[in-house]
Amino acid sequence: QVQLVESGGGLVQPGGSLRLSCAASGSIFRVNAMGWYRQAPGKERELVARITAGGSTNYADSVKGRFTISRDNAKNTVTLQMNSLKPEDTAVYYCNAVITTMSGYYGINYWGKGTLVTVSS
Repeated sequence: QVQLVESGGGLVQPGGSLRLSCAASGSIFRVNAMGWYRQAPGKERELVARITAGGSTNYADSVKGRFTISRDNAKNTVTLQMNSLKPEDTAVYYCNAVITTMSGYYGINYWGKGTLVTVSS
């Protein structure tokens, strides 16, 4: 069993900042890529940012220069620092991790339950 637990969502005014965190736990041999996705009402889930185990990152064009993803490999955590937030960033944000389990299953996608970010005045 593997669990991803997110924290840090909430209500923030436009221009403000929030920090999302996600911790992976359970029967983990290795955590490969980790990332954040979001889904706004009436829209499909989209990639926000992703980071490999080696630290390579990629971002959605809409968040480049405003969001920063980082991870702690020793703790199996990933963090998304969100600055200069805009109303269009409002969405449920989901943590994602690609994990090799202790039982030998390679490259399995796991998802957190999501945390709501609302950007509004």
